[in-house]
Amino acid sequence: MSKIALKKKRYQRRRLRVKQKIRSNIDRLRLCISKSNRYLYVQIIDDSKGHTLVSASTLGKEFPEAKGGNIDAAKVLGKIIAQRALDKGIKRVVFDRNGYLYHGRVKALADSARENGLEF
Repeated sequence: MSKIALKKKRYQRRRLRVKQKIRSNIDRLRLCISKSNRYLYVQIIDDSKGHTLVSASTLGKEFPEAKGGNIDAAKVLGKIIAQRALDKGIKRVVFDRNGYLYHGRVKALADSARENGLEF
């Protein structure tokens, strides 16, 4: 098995394990993160209805142009998503790291969202 195939298999295994734990907690909304090498995307999703209630990304117009997908951008994005969620009356969520390791940009976004009022 090649290195790339092995890496993809590990990612899929982690992702399924995380999704399984999150699905058991259906009474809360889900804060889901997606990332590319360049940008970060965050959504708060109501799985019972299948609707996205709040979303933000580093591509948004309100996001500073100078920042991209680095740790500083993740901190700002965590602050933005927490503010939008609190404006909609959302306070408690479950964090869906979507199979990504809880390290770097993912950790910075989660810590920033917690500091600005979200509970998970």
